[in-house]
Amino acid sequence: MIDLGLVVARLLHYAAVTTLAGVAFFPLYAYSYTEPKELSRRRQAVLLFSAVGALLSGLIWFVFSVANMSGAWADVADHEVLWTVLNETTFGGVWMARMLLAVLILGVMAGSPLWMAVRGRDQVTAFLAAVLLASLAGTGHAQIEEGATNLVHVASDAAHLLGAGAWLGGLVPLGFILLEYSAGEDEPIVDVDRILLRFSSMGYVAVATLVVSGLVNSWFLVGSVTSLLTTLYGQILLGKLALFAAMLALAAANRFWLVPRMIETGADPAEPAVWLRTLRYHVLGEQLLGLMVLLAVSILGTMRPAVGQ
Repeated sequence: MIDLGLVVARLLHYAAVTTLAGVAFFPLYAYSYTEPKELSRRRQAVLLFSAVGALLSGLIWFVFSVANMSGAWADVADHEVLWTVLNETTFGGVWMARMLLAVLILGVMAGSPLWMAVRGRDQVTAFLAAVLLASLAGTGHAQIEEGATNLVHVASDAAHLLGAGAWLGGLVPLGFILLEYSAGEDEPIVDVDRILLRFSSMGYVAVATLVVSGLVNSWFLVGSVTSLLTTLYGQILLGKLALFAAMLALAAANRFWLVPRMIETGADPAEPAVWLRTLRYHVLGEQLLGLMVLLAVSILGTMRPAVGQ
């Protein structure tokens, strides 16, 4: 029960923080002009919901982690156990810093009306969300190394998290835009074709980051092809890679097939709607596959790495 709860708590937290970061990054690359107010209000609502989710899921994660470390639910209420976890473990120290950061982000979100006239408010939110996401690297298997090796592994893990956040989290506001856009009606409030191309350009960077950092992390955590194939950790990692490949296939179809067809048939009110409907399904498919990837990551984070088994 404790192990299952820990996996679920990690999944909820990863999903919330990934969404928070990706939604915060979106206006930095998606628009060549000021974000429309209607889309901004919707995005701010998602940011606030994700920030609350990150804080609450972080608290739940801590409770299950304490129970997992001590081996008993009763120890969650033991002040000495709590003090030990918070002050004598790397996880406890990083967790406290991350929860303070989550509260800070909530404060920024709650005070967003005061930021409306301040240029650069999106950059502040995006920076704080990026730090919160990247700091997850301090709670994972990267802590098993020491010295320079630890720094390389933590940096690689942080880059992997940021790449995943930009891609997976960015699918949320992109999905909103695609749902709002309807060919043949009034002029859309945004240039959907241009936003899709900009999202694809960001995707190139995100995928390259994920591939390179994934290889580095695999070197540290798996070590060999034999360990990848013969250990449970390696087999779940292979499943994660299969899900990633499926996401990549959908993204490639969007970039090289659907988006060009939408642009080519833009003058015909009927044709773009067909491609747009397929694109919506693809984006939804990417979101579902991404959630399954986060589930695999949540499970792997509770397991002993394959290297050395």
